[in-house]
Amino acid sequence: MTVTSEELLKAVVAAAEDKKAHNVVALDLKNISLVADYFVICHGNSDTQVQAIATEIRKQAEARGARLRGIEGADTCRWVLVDIGDVVVHIFHREEREYYNIERLWSDAKVVELA
Repeated sequence: MTVTSEELLKAVVAAAEDKKAHNVVALDLKNISLVADYFVICHGNSDTQVQAIATEIRKQAEARGARLRGIEGADTCRWVLVDIGDVVVHIFHREEREYYNIERLWSDAKVVELA
């Protein structure tokens, strides 16, 4: 079973929202980057919440047959990057999200309307 990048995006967003992630934003990178089809950016207010969001996203992606390429930053929970191929998820601790402001770096990407 092959999951599409759109289905994976929906699953990742739902998983983040299930763990009460804040300010979930999805950026469509299809026409501007070869890195991924989508970036999902969100944040948690504690190390524990950041870890829970990352764990739930990994679980939901794997449940749909998506192959996890890697997780970086899970040891510190300040900025966790979950690479699921076509969808890359950035889960920040609140202060780091404000500091790095990666939405600004990718400002030419379209924001995906999330239901």
